[in-house]
Amino acid sequence: MALANVSRVTEFILLGLTEQPSLQIPLFLLFLVMYMITALGNLALIILIVLNSHLHTPMYFFLFNLSFVDLCYSSVITPKMLMNFVLMKNIISYVGCMTQFYLFCFCVISECYVLTSMAYDRYVAICNPLLYNIAMSPKLCSYLMFASYLMAFSSAMIHTGCLLRLTFCDKNIINHYFCDLLPLLQLSCTSTYVNEIGIFIVAGKDVILPTAIIFISYGFILSSILHIRPTEGRSKAFSTCSSHIIAVSLFFGSGAFMYLKPSSVGSMDEGKISSTIYTTLIPMMNPLIYSLRNRDVKEALRKTLKKSSLV
Repeated sequence: MALANVSRVTEFILLGLTEQPSLQIPLFLLFLVMYMITALGNLALIILIVLNSHLHTPMYFFLFNLSFVDLCYSSVITPKMLMNFVLMKNIISYVGCMTQFYLFCFCVISECYVLTSMAYDRYVAICNPLLYNIAMSPKLCSYLMFASYLMAFSSAMIHTGCLLRLTFCDKNIINHYFCDLLPLLQLSCTSTYVNEIGIFIVAGKDVILPTAIIFISYGFILSSILHIRPTEGRSKAFSTCSSHIIAVSLFFGSGAFMYLKPSSVGSMDEGKISSTIYTTLIPMMNPLIYSLRNRDVKEALRKTLKKSSLV
């Protein structure tokens, strides 16, 4: 049966981040610049890791996947978001809306588990350095990434499947800048009880479990850092670790605020602001936090630029 026959609504209208005319152009330019930085930063990191053999280690394998996921899911959301600032009416088809929602779910849940794998990798590297090569074998790294994408695939299928069972009768204006779950539930003219239960079970699993593993890992890492005797080495390690924790806290905190709060708490406008953190800000910050402060990446960039200039 065609999707159009399942739902009476064949297209949706995205309201966007704001309806104030004076903010449209400034916000368009701001998010355009952020998207360009995100795309260039993550793409450059992917190319550097592929081209430089000394970066073919577990840490950079996970960073490669993180950059790939960030590049994909910012590209799923931001271009449509930018259209809201320049079009009078930003229309997306029913099929396009469900596709965007599925890809968003897949990418954002993948990022949760990639960040978890990265935290575990740093835990082993700092707390058990002598066992690092054995513990973080290529096979284990591949299994961790396969499990991350498998969890994302299954959770995205569950959320999208529950959404497809709903009927949208006459309301088709989405109070958001992309097809997100909560604003779509507000438009349904059938019961959303199953969807709400699914949010707390599936989203809870994909937020609470990774968050617990990440902060336990970083707790052990910080404990090990405090036992480093040279003050300079301790402060440098703590600075790097704290920046990772801030990025992870922003990502999971904004996601939890959006999806795990009761539906009566806060407005959708607050939710849209929270969404910009994990859909645009975090993908832009990750290359800066995880790589540009890294000596190996700087050296790889220098060598790559030197080779390209000789050619």
